[in-house]
Formats: sequence, structure tokens, C-alpha cells
Amino acid sequence: MEWLYFVAQLATLAVLLTVVHRPLGDYLAHTVTTTKELRVERGLYRLIGVDGSSEQSWPAYLRSVLVFSALGILAVYALQRLQEFLPYSLGMPAASEHLAFNTAISFVTNTNWQSYSPDVTFGYTVQLVGLAVQNFLSAAVGIAVAVALIRALAARKSGTIGNFWVDLTRITLRVLLPLSIVIAIVLVAGGVIQNLAGFQEVQTLAGGTQNLPGGPVASQEAIKLFGTNGGGFFNANSSHPFENPTAWTSLFEVFVFLAIPFSLPATFGRMVGDRRQGYAVVAAMAVLYLVLVVAMTAAELQGAGTAPELAGGALEGKEVRFGIPGSTLYAASTTLTSTGSVNSMHDSYTSLGGGVALVNMMLGEVAPGGVGSGLYGMLVLAIIAVFVAGLMVGRTPEYLGKKIGPREIKLVSLFILTTPTLVLLGTALSFAIPAVRADVESTSIWNPGLHGFSEVLYAFTSAANNNGSAFAGLTANTPWFNTALGVAMLLGRFLPIVFVLALAGSLAAQDRLPVTAGTLPTHRPQFVGLHVGTVVVVSALTYFPVLALGPLAEGLS
Repeated sequence: MEWLYFVAQLATLAVLLTVVHRPLGDYLAHTVTTTKELRVERGLYRLIGVDGSSEQSWPAYLRSVLVFSALGILAVYALQRLQEFLPYSLGMPAASEHLAFNTAISFVTNTNWQSYSPDVTFGYTVQLVGLAVQNFLSAAVGIAVAVALIRALAARKSGTIGNFWVDLTRITLRVLLPLSIVIAIVLVAGGVIQNLAGFQEVQTLAGGTQNLPGGPVASQEAIKLFGTNGGGFFNANSSHPFENPTAWTSLFEVFVFLAIPFSLPATFGRMVGDRRQGYAVVAAMAVLYLVLVVAMTAAELQGAGTAPELAGGALEGKEVRFGIPGSTLYAASTTLTSTGSVNSMHDSYTSLGGGVALVNMMLGEVAPGGVGSGLYGMLVLAIIAVFVAGLMVGRTPEYLGKKIGPREIKLVSLFILTTPTLVLLGTALSFAIPAVRADVESTSIWNPGLHGFSEVLYAFTSAANNNGSAFAGLTANTPWFNTALGVAMLLGRFLPIVFVLALAGSLAAQDRLPVTAGTLPTHRPQFVGLHVGTVVVVSALTYFPVLALGPLAEGLS
């Protein structure tokens, strides 16, 4: 019965994503390629001093991304530190320096890692003006970078890759904002709250009283999901009934945060003039997604031990509203994207189920990944795949008519090495520095031993991959974790963007070579298989040793 329920949910999700794949992908392509400007857009360009008809070289595009993001970090940090003077603060004090540092970076980098309880830490002004605004803007930045790389692959001897300010404005105003309003209305209809009521004392059925929080939840929930952000209004995130009341709203939320990542390959296919290329990318994403969702569900339904066997599965940490299939579908989907939202507690999963969540992020979150970041990560891995294929047949590798030479491979190599370096270095330092280790083991880790190691590994994997979910048994609101995870989020977001935009500049400067009999077809099932194999091998060779120290060792013990 549980498997039938899981298959029914998965089939429903597949139908919904298939329906929106091409329309949403085409709309995104139209949004970033049309020459027509809205009046409000022209007003914004004049306000910030931007020529909407001009294009930027890759260094100028990169500078715009970095300056804009730096200003966002400063603004969110200032709002948190000045909270007690702001309206609608609900009496909340200012956040500490290290928490404000971590949170500002978290939301600007599309990570939305929360080492605090949101509903008792931040008032409505910080939540709406700071965090919710960054949910829109960080998502738009990710899509803009992906679009810049697509333009480069489609260009012929071009010194430009678009205009960041135009891309940012259009994606926010034409895609994220209007569709988030629609999503918020659906969520309100499903029972998600939306008010400015603050905390209210209500009488319980047992005759006692309880303080219940209110807030503008549906509006923040919509962009939290649609932009693959993940930061919840409440500490329990989407396992809280005010954020996610029923089984159908839970499935709808999964659909919402998968919609853009699974539709962007259609944008890619249309912009490069060959829809088959987009279908090949989305097929590789779908294969990885299906295998890993099924693997996590199997691990939880077949959980070892007397209690799981009697209960029919590992029910610890799961909401009875969703059951195991609804929980694992959500958990696998959120860790395969950069959403980081949860409707169950990943720390309570079985060792192997939690290990699958780790592997999902360690793949680089490309199946389908975050908005924008999933697609550009998948395109980078496609370049590695054609490079490997070229080595095997003794030909100069090409992707969409662009030669993949030493410069491109160096940039791709730096891209794929950045995140593992941050994950492994951050985890190692947490245990290698005596003073830090003593603090971590005495203050942060609730579960000593192998699982405690997995909790720290999960934290740095989540931060460096800009996911934001957590093994909640780890107390991360400490100076060390707030600082170290903040640095991991910052470098894990912007170093890959540097390499992607540099790669875009290199590819845009090339002419497109004609297709010949020796050209490797990158739209056929054989290449999809090679692409999937490349993703798995690159991750497996990097992370298998550290997985053997954590979830694998725990699962076998």
C-alpha cells in the first residue's frame, strides 16, 4: 500500500512537471530574449543608471553579480542588527553579530540555512523586507547566470553574454513575482496562514491556553519554494501545519520547487536552437532524480530494527499527515534541488536514508538542482562528458559546436573541485582544531559517534552546496558554525559563478563549428547515459571515503 501511494504521488508529479516543462521553459526563454521593455523596467533602469539596450562582457557581468550580492548581504545584516528599532519587530532583539553574518550570507546565496528559530528570532520587517526580498533576488541571480552561459553556447564570436541588470529585473518582475502570487493564493486556499496578527493566546480543547504565532506565511512560502530557497517562516519548516497543512499541499509544494529547475532545460533547448539538447539534459536530470528518490524511499520503508518492522517502516521524524512516501518524496526532492525545505526531520532518517540525502547534495544538486544553478552545473558536467568521450576516440571535444580546449577544461575543473574542497575542509577543521573540536563535541553535537560526524558533514555539505537543510541534532548557532558555514555558503555560491561566467566568456568568443560525421551527438540516449555516468563518477570518487566514515559506517554497525 505504501509503495502504491508513493507511485501515485510520483506519477502525479511527473504529469504536472511534463505539462509545465515546455510552456514555462519557453516563457523563461522569451523573457530573457525579447527586445520589448515594460514601463516599470525602464523606470528601474533609469533609477539605477543602466542602459537596458547595452550588453556586458563576462567580467562586467560578473562584477555586477558580485556588487549586487555584496550590497544584499550588507542590507540584510543591517536589518538584523537594527531589528529592535524597526516596525513590526514583535519585540524581538537584534541578532548577534555572528548569527546576522551567517543569515545574511545564507539568504543572499540562495541557501537559506537557518541556525535559529525564525518565528521567535525575527519580526515581520526582517522577514519580509530582508529575507523574503532576497528569496526573489537570489533566485533571479541564479537563473541569470544560467542564461548567460546558454547565450555563450548559442553565440558566434561574441564579446558579450547579456546584461545582468536587465536579466535580473525581467526574471524577478515577469516570472518570479507574478507566479509567486498565484502560488501563494493556492497555498492560502489549502490552509496556509497569511496575516500580521503576531502571537495570539488561544484556549485549547483541554481547557488550557497556548500562544500561537501568526504571520505572512503563504507569501514567503511561495517564493521560498518557487525560487528553491527553503528558509521556513517557522522552525519546523514545512512540517509545520501553518506552512504545510495537508498531504495535497505537500505534494503541491514539491511540484512548485521542481517546476523551474525541470523547465530550464526547455529554455536551454530553445535558446540554442535545438530542443533535442534540452530534452537530453532533462532526461539525465530525471534519471538521477528517479533513482535517488526510490533509493531513499526504499531505505525508509525497509528500515532495520524491531520498531520499524512493527510500524511498517521507519516512522521516526515523519509527519503522519504525509506518511513515509510523502516524507521521502519531499526529502529527496529538496536535497536534489537547492531548496533545503523539509516536511520531516532528516536527522531521524535511517543511516542509509540520511546517506541518500547527503549523496543528493554531493552530486552537486544537478538533478534537477536549484533555479539556474542546477542547469549550469549540469552543462558543466556535460562538457566533462564530451571531453571524456573525445579522449576515448582521439578527437578534439566539442559541445554544441564549441571546442573544449585547455582553458575551458581548467575552468570546469575548478568548478567541480570548489564544493568538495569546502565540504571536506570545513568538516575536517571542525574536528582537527583542538579548541573547535572540544566546543563542537560539548556544545553542538547531540549524538556522539558516527552519527555526530554525519551531522557535521551534512552541515558543511548543505552549506557549500547552498541547500540549507540540516541534520537537526546539530546545534549550529555558535560562533564557529555561524562563521565557518557562512564562509562555506559564500564561497560555494560565488566561486562556481566566477568559473561559469569565465567559461561563458571563453565559449561566447568562439565561432560555432559545423556538424560533421565525426561530431559526437549530444542529444541521443547514449550521451544521456554518459552524462549520468559522469555525474555519478565525479561525485563517487570524491566523497566515497568520507561517506564511509559517516552514514555507511553507521548503517553497517
